[in-house]
Amino acid sequence: MNDEIIKAEGLTKVFNKSLVAVDHVNFSVKNGEIFGFLGPNGAGKTTTINMLITILKPTEGKASVLGFDIAKQNNDVRNVIGIVPQEYTADEDLTGLENILLCSDLYGIPRNVAKERAMDLLKLVELTDFKDKKVETYSGGMRRRLELACGLINRPKVLFLDEPTLGLDVQTRTATWEYIRKLKKEFGMTLFMTTHYLEEADALCDRVAIIDHGKIVVAGSSAELKHNLGGDLITLAIKENEDVSGLIQKVEHVKDVRKEDGAYRIKAEVGEITTPLIIEALRKKGYTVMRLSLTEPTLNEVYLEYTGRSMRDAEESRENVMTQRMVRMRRAH
Repeated sequence: MNDEIIKAEGLTKVFNKSLVAVDHVNFSVKNGEIFGFLGPNGAGKTTTINMLITILKPTEGKASVLGFDIAKQNNDVRNVIGIVPQEYTADEDLTGLENILLCSDLYGIPRNVAKERAMDLLKLVELTDFKDKKVETYSGGMRRRLELACGLINRPKVLFLDEPTLGLDVQTRTATWEYIRKLKKEFGMTLFMTTHYLEEADALCDRVAIIDHGKIVVAGSSAELKHNLGGDLITLAIKENEDVSGLIQKVEHVKDVRKEDGAYRIKAEVGEITTPLIIEALRKKGYTVMRLSLTEPTLNEVYLEYTGRSMRDAEESRENVMTQRMVRMRRAH
């Protein structure tokens, strides 16, 4: 099997001939990996995933899933993928088991086969004891686990997860991570997930593509992206209302200095050595350090490095509203 399970080249989506939601992105997903699309709300994550699962047609560019063209072979794509959408789709008036069987009917899976698979999936997501309970009685975490089971009923080779832990509490989110890891470990499944949670991408993904304003700004493993920043990060603020960027830049081992919101973000080769040198240089010139921290690079620093700002949990954008509206219209028809 080709090592590239998903491949996108110049993939683009424009709404109303003016709103560029996804802007000529290029990426590939390898067999058996968890690939993360990391970015704030409105960055283009959901639009990208909706093109890959054939809900939306690309405006430009092309992409393939397991060798099937998403535009020309959409039925073939749908037969080999599973989907766990951002929104809850389970019917609240049906039981957990009935919801999974309904999904199996949509795939044309014979009932005798579907029932056996459904029971296996309920066991996998620890819902066996609740299989005959209506979904309206389920907690948020139970609903998310049921969505995961529904997405696996056709035994997909690729599973798409759109913000799989959105709105869940920390404990339930962590439990969901374990189910996702289990899918990779026990089934060797390839997973494509979108998220705006930095810790989620860091904990789960083998590789990450950071997307912002429809463009991929950088891609690689979490460790690679952090390493490429080239050192530790020192953040400090001084009492005086003066710009001391030039003074800090001259300190030995300092690689870069940025002033943001009244504080200085300093990139240094070895933070433990450089920090005292910076403090001493400022003290000699009569400046008073009011706040200081030393950290190793995180994905937030990576995002800041490539976009010029920290990750934001923005309000739902026009792009998401339009995408969901189109999805609802398609479902209605």
